[in-house]
Amino acid sequence: MAKVGKRTTAAREAFAGKENLSVEEAIALVKSSASAKFDETVEIAVNLGVDPRHADQMVRGVVGLPNGTGKTVRVAVFARGPKADEAKEAGADIVGAEDLMETIQGGTIEFDRCIATPDMMPIVGRLGKILGPRNLMPNPKVGTVTMDVADAVKNAKGGEVQFKVEKAGVVHAGVGKVSFDEAKLVENVRAFVSAVARAKPAGAKGAYMKKIAISSTMGPGVSVDVSNATGE
Repeated sequence: MAKVGKRTTAAREAFAGKENLSVEEAIALVKSSASAKFDETVEIAVNLGVDPRHADQMVRGVVGLPNGTGKTVRVAVFARGPKADEAKEAGADIVGAEDLMETIQGGTIEFDRCIATPDMMPIVGRLGKILGPRNLMPNPKVGTVTMDVADAVKNAKGGEVQFKVEKAGVVHAGVGKVSFDEAKLVENVRAFVSAVARAKPAGAKGAYMKKIAISSTMGPGVSVDVSNATGE
């Protein structure tokens, strides 16, 4: 515990007094301060000026990070027949129909992304209370309810990130690993921020992006200048 305390203290000292940095400066600081024994995820949190309780202020979307996430994504697909075969060939980890529904209802959820063909939604719909809170419910708006299951599986495996605003008005995601080159992390951050900007809802009033912070899994966060991150 003492070692962890020293690392945390050192990281906080390195971050002290530093705020509203450029994306490049923030990434460099986060990378240099990461000291865990595993390859930490670089995380981004964006505070938005929206109230997601109102339908016209909901923010959600999907973005393909140009350099991937560095994370192995387990994909489950609800499909039958030829579409099930396509999903398997594309690299899906779990493929099924009623059997997969029963597995999930039994409490076993061994996947990070769930995809379904449209005809499977009556089955998937029964799992709303289980998959919904985990942000795993297939949705056509983010391309996870589709007949093109092969493409959806490949996108999920290749670094596609879904995002959805939380009750507090925050959107967050992992945008790579500390081991990534700085330039690749910067590129991923800008791609994510741009996607969130494009997802601005019609009901948003006033400042849309209020604050952006970047951190590593075990490290403190540092604020990023919003205008620099958005290119405005």
